[in-house]
Amino acid sequence: MIENYDNIVFDLGGVIFNIDRDKCVSILEDLGLAGAARLLDLYCQSGDFLALEEGRISAGEFFDILRRDCAKPDVSDAELTDALCSFITSLPVHRLEALRKLRDTGKRVYALSNTNPIMYHTVIDRMFRVEGLSVLDYFDGMILSFQEKVCKPAPAIFEILLRRHSLEPEKTLFLDDSQKNCEAARRCGINALLVPEDTEFTELLGL
Repeated sequence: MIENYDNIVFDLGGVIFNIDRDKCVSILEDLGLAGAARLLDLYCQSGDFLALEEGRISAGEFFDILRRDCAKPDVSDAELTDALCSFITSLPVHRLEALRKLRDTGKRVYALSNTNPIMYHTVIDRMFRVEGLSVLDYFDGMILSFQEKVCKPAPAIFEILLRRHSLEPEKTLFLDDSQKNCEAARRCGINALLVPEDTEFTELLGL
């Protein structure tokens, strides 16, 4: 499959990382946040969480919003950070090896993900260091929603990817675990591959 493409673009959560939304919701509820299930959606952010992932509010502002709705108003930033980061459960090393293998074969590898500074600067950074490298050693470029001020499935985030890295859409393959995001990429001329739950992208790409 990948022979037809020069550029391989990955979503992070659900493709590179294993995620567990229910675990995160449960921990937030234990901290006194009764509306945690409404706050977090696997595929479509909204409300205050969308504002965080689009970079319209800071981590500190988001924590203050959570505390206002929390039955335990003295909950700390550290507790909330740990709770939110429990959304990401693991990053299997063989996926990191696959990313490096793709780059070694001459493919350009990118990340395009809805994420936020709380997760990116903690659990995401930490998990990408398991081989003694950093997240930037695995990608030729990263398009992150909180930095670009826009979330998938908005066309603008895909247009940023293509423009910034001078990518030909017909030579670009995007992998995501959301059908809506895949459809949005296709509308921008990018080829897209859905990664179903409990499916390894390495198998889909023949790695």
